[in-house]
Amino acid sequence: MGRRWGFLIGFLVAVGLLGSGHGEQQPPETAAQRCFCQVSGYLDDCTCDVETIDKFNNYRLFPRLQKLLESDYFRYYKVNLKRPCPFWNDISQCGRRDCAVKPCHSDEVPDGIKSASYKYSEEANNLIEECEQAERLGAVNESLSEETQKAVLQWTKHDDSSDNFCEADDIQSPDAEYVDLLLNPERYTGYKGPDAWKIWNVIYEENCFKPQTIKRPLNPLASGQGKSEENTFYSWLEGLCVEKRAFYRLISGLHASINVHLSARYLLQDTWLEKKWGHNITEFQQRFDGILTEGEGPRRLKNLYFLYLIELRALSKVVPFFERPDFQLFTGNKDQDAENKMLLLEILHEIKSFPLHFDENSFFAGNKKEANKLKEDFRLHFRNISRIMDCVGCLKCRLWGKLQTQGLGTALKILFSEKLIADMPESGPSYEFHLTRQEIVSLFNAFGRISTSVKELENFRNLLQNIH
Repeated sequence: MGRRWGFLIGFLVAVGLLGSGHGEQQPPETAAQRCFCQVSGYLDDCTCDVETIDKFNNYRLFPRLQKLLESDYFRYYKVNLKRPCPFWNDISQCGRRDCAVKPCHSDEVPDGIKSASYKYSEEANNLIEECEQAERLGAVNESLSEETQKAVLQWTKHDDSSDNFCEADDIQSPDAEYVDLLLNPERYTGYKGPDAWKIWNVIYEENCFKPQTIKRPLNPLASGQGKSEENTFYSWLEGLCVEKRAFYRLISGLHASINVHLSARYLLQDTWLEKKWGHNITEFQQRFDGILTEGEGPRRLKNLYFLYLIELRALSKVVPFFERPDFQLFTGNKDQDAENKMLLLEILHEIKSFPLHFDENSFFAGNKKEANKLKEDFRLHFRNISRIMDCVGCLKCRLWGKLQTQGLGTALKILFSEKLIADMPESGPSYEFHLTRQEIVSLFNAFGRISTSVKELENFRNLLQNIH
């Protein structure tokens, strides 16, 4: 209570509603206060507070998670970056060097990984047990017959499509390639302006359950957008049902997380001798400073924490899937695979121990028919956003946009799959629910990006501490 009371007095002094007691005007808020003073305490629609997340992520989870994501199983991601945009044709491809993606040569990817994304076909009904076992292991073992491996390759995509929140990427296409995520890191590429804004405008305007009559404060620095419009927008948002409000906050949190990454890995120096990447404080302030963004920036940061809780809860819920003795992070290197599974389970058990998990049971409750309709709308809106990622003109931005969208979609699949709820009781999981290697890699890398964002907020808070 004393801490909150002290914060309230400090806030009133800062805005001039309370004197200092000596007739002197108090110094203005620091840059850190303008970005972070509202990013504290409990989050809306949650029982968790920001400070608990910071401590848990930055000191208990982040270091081990980064080590896991550097392993072969998680660093190679197969993606088709040549899929055409399904919504418009006038895509301006970014020609900057930093927008390019360097794919892997075939011999750079472990053989166990290259065989891991196969599925099997209806023609393999007589081999279904063998094929299903291969899929659950996250790989096609070399001991499988050639006939079975060919059948796996032809498996239809409709098996669990009703659970999927993302448009399936055609990773069997000749255009799909493996990318080493460590050699193609997410960072500022120079991709900005109307083309970049168009992507986010379409996402927010057409896919976040927002009436066309309501203006959205996506770019508060644009002329003609002020406090009254912002308040109108948030009055409408708060009037939504909890599911639709959460949908907007998830997208806003993802957007905020990406902006944190771009600000933290900004091109600070570009000479023929070297490139230097690092924290750009000005860029961060333009996106999150409470004054520069007319109050919008801190809201974005709180939505990032909301996204963190959603993905954290999904990982805690799916622990039994990864605990199965027959599950392996198959790359072909037995020792490394065993070590990585041990590290994975350590991380998941740490996540499961988090004391204030989000409660997804509050979603899609009530009348079953209405709840199912709302869930289907939720799912279709998110699938549409996953398709919009193919319209991003910067290939590196497209790569990370597709990965993080698929990762969030996988988290939503885990949270709301009826198969997982019904078939994975405490006594142990059924094999009805499964995740492909593609989903597993995107799930953990997407959470790794959000975990990195939370860690970077601590870095920016320290950098901004003495700036006025």
